[in-house]
Amino acid sequence: MSHAMPYWRLSGFYFFYFAVLGALVPYWGLYLKSLGFGAAAIGNLTALFMLSRIVAPNVWAWVADHRESRMAVVRAAAFLTVATFAGVFVGTGFWWLAVAMLVFSFFWNASLPLLEVFVMNHTARRPGAYAHVRLWGSIGFIVTVFALGPLIDARGPWWILPSMVVLMAGIWLFSLTLPETEMKGQAPHPEPLLRVILRPEVLLFLVACLLMQVSHGPYYTFYSIYLEAQGYSKTLIGSLWAFAVLCEIGVFLLMPRILAEFAVRTVLVASFALAALRWLLIGFFVQSLPVLVFAQVLHAATFGSFHAAGIQTVYRFFTGRHQHRGQAIYSTASFGIGGAIGSFYSGQTWEALGAATTFALASVSAAVAVVVALRLPSART
Repeated sequence: MSHAMPYWRLSGFYFFYFAVLGALVPYWGLYLKSLGFGAAAIGNLTALFMLSRIVAPNVWAWVADHRESRMAVVRAAAFLTVATFAGVFVGTGFWWLAVAMLVFSFFWNASLPLLEVFVMNHTARRPGAYAHVRLWGSIGFIVTVFALGPLIDARGPWWILPSMVVLMAGIWLFSLTLPETEMKGQAPHPEPLLRVILRPEVLLFLVACLLMQVSHGPYYTFYSIYLEAQGYSKTLIGSLWAFAVLCEIGVFLLMPRILAEFAVRTVLVASFALAALRWLLIGFFVQSLPVLVFAQVLHAATFGSFHAAGIQTVYRFFTGRHQHRGQAIYSTASFGIGGAIGSFYSGQTWEALGAATTFALASVSAAVAVVVALRLPSART
């Protein structure tokens, strides 16, 4: 790790940032269900949360590119995340929660793409080294999932709300410790941004990532609800989420070796293919705990290796001044548009077509991503 990089302060930021996800992803659907919302409403509310990831990273990347003080942008966004999330304590109606989630996630989605560029600049010369900082986010996710499962089993899903406020405050406090000097502007890029995006290999990459996130829709929106309906306890559900992320950490640790050995395209294709298998296993074998455990092992590929290879690809495609907006465009296409489509369609099909069919559609989306990714140039990092 570069001596100039504040490793532990960055790791702390990642820890709390993904700890918030550890509360939100497994348990938010259960909270909405406890308020009496049906599958379509839960899918729509989750899609709205994803929608802000289409706009937010691009707005904040533009702001960052036009300011020298980028950490000030990160700090302001982190503070406003806590302040706006407090809205969920005030009301429980659909539209109130929709607005609260849109506003809160607009600020929450601001800081990470800016920091990803910062970390990649320090680790770019060693492919996969980014993963050694990013794994602290995975640890934060696991700690939260394990802590909240038993709490929600004992006291109910409302306790997600104050837990998230505490974790968001952690993000803000760590943002105050990060130095401004390392966030200065990059050298200009020779090509206009639009021309970079319209290069065939960049478009193929973004389409493949979008399809991959569409395939995650049923998992992120309904996995906990699905398992609860099968009689699994919230503690066991939380353990399955945490185990998946533990496997992801294993891949993050191995990533420097994997990217030194294999072309990025190979890693992406393998990740997409294993996602197609994973969704079929969850959709059709939910009664079998061993199969569910094996499906969670595959999270190492469907999130871990996919994301690490994806970030590396973005860094290669978008250079100089385009780094922040390149990172934002990747986040928009995959987690934003792809995530919103995935949450929305799964909300529509969950009750109409059933869980197995919804996961089968997810598998098809990941399989199409394989076909798209096979057309990428097979360059090394």
